[in-house]
Amino acid sequence: MLVIDADTHVDETESTWEYMREEEFQFKPTTGYPAKSDPSRPPSRYWLIDGQRQIRFIRDDEKTRTTVETRELLDVSARLRAMDERGIHLQVIYPTLFIMEATTRPEVSVALRRSYNRWLADRCAQSKGRLRWVCLPPTMVIDEAIKEIKFGKDHGACGVLKKGDREAGRWPADPYFFPLYEEAERLGMPLCFHTGSGTPDFPSARDVTLGSFMRSQQPTVHAFHTLLRHGIPSKFPKLRFGFIEANSSWVPYVIYDLKRRIEQVSAGSTFGKTDYVIQSDLLKTNRMYVTCQSDEDLSYILKFSGEDNLIMGSDYTHNDQSMDHDFARLLRNRADNGDIPRSVVSKILYDNPKTFYAL
Repeated sequence: MLVIDADTHVDETESTWEYMREEEFQFKPTTGYPAKSDPSRPPSRYWLIDGQRQIRFIRDDEKTRTTVETRELLDVSARLRAMDERGIHLQVIYPTLFIMEATTRPEVSVALRRSYNRWLADRCAQSKGRLRWVCLPPTMVIDEAIKEIKFGKDHGACGVLKKGDREAGRWPADPYFFPLYEEAERLGMPLCFHTGSGTPDFPSARDVTLGSFMRSQQPTVHAFHTLLRHGIPSKFPKLRFGFIEANSSWVPYVIYDLKRRIEQVSAGSTFGKTDYVIQSDLLKTNRMYVTCQSDEDLSYILKFSGEDNLIMGSDYTHNDQSMDHDFARLLRNRADNGDIPRSVVSKILYDNPKTFYAL
């Protein structure tokens, strides 16, 4: 059975910024190693971007089951061999640095993201189609964002990264983003609401985890909720939406909350007009796909999501709660044990991500 790893990552490197234009060289990130005596130092090293620090992780090969060559795509053939060892046919790659917005200035954002897109396109082109990537649009400048997703479409990108909280100072359902959504729909590229935040924040090492759940996982859940509540899928009837790396256990709760809001509005509540309906196959009808983990209560979640809209990923290169290198084997084991229908396995591992990313 072919397996598509629907959520992997790349660690940016100095080469990521070599595609900047000459006038943008002033915005190149540099790497620093804070002194041990610095009480506000982030863990490991950092990128210095526009005067602010962003963590640049130093990974442990054993813990991540990766090498620097595979993490930074220094050796594309090595990454493909690692995929073969895990029984993975194709990986979809998301960024690391850009999970959190790194700057408040549009001109810096455009320079960083344009260079990243060209660097990753060149690296993935060496994989003969086995490494696909998600394009980074500089949403602070919509015209430039549209140019970037056009470039991505022509160079192997299979999705468009979007944040679920305030990005470019606006929430996901804001009409400001409609030209971007319209172009993504025209190009057949899904919007990928990966965990992370579109609002810049520059915490010190001491408080980096204090708001991590709110800033990382919650925006993805919010995107699912607000897109439905404001009828965005019906406004763009061919656009697909993905909610990546926040697991799927929240899906029943959000559907319940949306149903309650309809009931309250119908009863004369002051919560405001609703622009949605709750169908029995809500995710399928609205072309919404959610990544799940191999140890979630999938038999329960499937009652709400259906079989056609769950996908899975390993979180390759990262070493956090989402890491799931053996997801394909573990999912098959659950089917063998009768926890989930066997029909679900091939859908989650291949059919669904193939449809979502149009692979």
